[in-house]
Amino acid sequence: MNAQHRVIAQASSGIRVIAQASSRIRWLSALSLAACLAPALVLAELSSTEQQIVSAVRSRSGEALQLLERSVRVNSGTMNPEGVREVGRIFAAELDELGFKTRWIDMPREMKRAGHLFAERQGGQGKRLLLIGHLDTVFEKNSPVPTWDVRGARVRGQGVTDMKGGDVIMLEALRALRKAGALDNTAITVAFIGDEERVGSPIEVARAALVEAAKRSDVALAFEGTVRHEGKDTATIGRRSHAGWRLDVAAKPGHSGGIFARGESYGAIFEAARVLDAFRSQLIEENVTFSAGVIVGGTEVTYDDAIQTGGAFGKSNVIPKTVAVTGDLRYLTKEQGERVRARMVEIAGANLPGAQTVFHIHEDSPPMSPTPGNLKLLDLYSRSSADAGLGAIEPLPPGLRGGGDIQHVADFLDCLDGIGSTGSGSHTNDEDLELASIERATIRAAIFIYRLTRR
Repeated sequence: MNAQHRVIAQASSGIRVIAQASSRIRWLSALSLAACLAPALVLAELSSTEQQIVSAVRSRSGEALQLLERSVRVNSGTMNPEGVREVGRIFAAELDELGFKTRWIDMPREMKRAGHLFAERQGGQGKRLLLIGHLDTVFEKNSPVPTWDVRGARVRGQGVTDMKGGDVIMLEALRALRKAGALDNTAITVAFIGDEERVGSPIEVARAALVEAAKRSDVALAFEGTVRHEGKDTATIGRRSHAGWRLDVAAKPGHSGGIFARGESYGAIFEAARVLDAFRSQLIEENVTFSAGVIVGGTEVTYDDAIQTGGAFGKSNVIPKTVAVTGDLRYLTKEQGERVRARMVEIAGANLPGAQTVFHIHEDSPPMSPTPGNLKLLDLYSRSSADAGLGAIEPLPPGLRGGGDIQHVADFLDCLDGIGSTGSGSHTNDEDLELASIERATIRAAIFIYRLTRR
């Protein structure tokens, strides 16, 4: 789909190599020098205003990385509310400067979550946009991962790709639009969510403001990281749902010497094994995955869902009485989810002798199904990238992407995700980011937003 576009001249946007620096000043100086020495982009496919937008992005490459560093150096694990709020304050100041009206939305105290930062501009020109990022990371206060560690052309740090890099790209794209006079009369809502990595409960409360904003918008764009797939940059037109499930098995206990005898129990562990193996053998299909994450079984079992920890007591010569299993399920469409969930319930209910099961499943985030509207957004984003000399963008196979906040609004409007920074190792101690991807993705996003708000 428009995989090739005419480009008069294509130049590198970013830095191929930044020498390892001993201080922040040194690596920023290296970045600025390399940017100055890089050949200028010849943007014959862009309008004069769009060329001004690109120049505005490129002129702030150093400041963009400084903003990224400021935010990354603040630990903002989901369960560190003050850290989440501090990152919110940093970004709120940027949005205030850009003429947005900002507000902080607190969550009920019992949810133990920091809340969300929302910002709005009112206008009547073009599409009404909802731009989505998140303030929290998976790295809590006790994380051993350094907050900011520059290694040549990359930086390692807490949430640097997931997703403070994307947050900065969003802000810098808006700043470039404002400098070019292209924010006037636009309708844009910015949503920085404070609990994306561990959503508060009830989820209806945690995502109420996001859903309300979606209902007032035409298009949602989320700035999760850009994924390179088969050597090409991609964007996300579909994300699979995330559901959690729990299987509880109760069985008649007895002496293990009588197991399998007529009228005797097969025990809870064999019953759980039957259910799990039937899931594996009968439910596998494209875009469906499921996993049993924790299992405890024996004569007596304890398991705490809140802290995902349990224990068991039993003996090898006793038919086990109890099993608890927790897992997840992912699917791409609602129809697929309904079919698979119904089959799981059916399998769980076909009990072995002497056993009974209780199977619960709950959807944490709905699927973002690929739609014609999403494909149109991808096409416009790809053309924006190609016209700027940055190459075409391909759709990422939905099975390669985890859950995200955009899924909570996908029923209400056209959506595109995965337009943020490029990095690797998300959610691990080696999470890092390609420094040059900040400028590259900001150019793409700024032109894309400009074109959406002209329509």
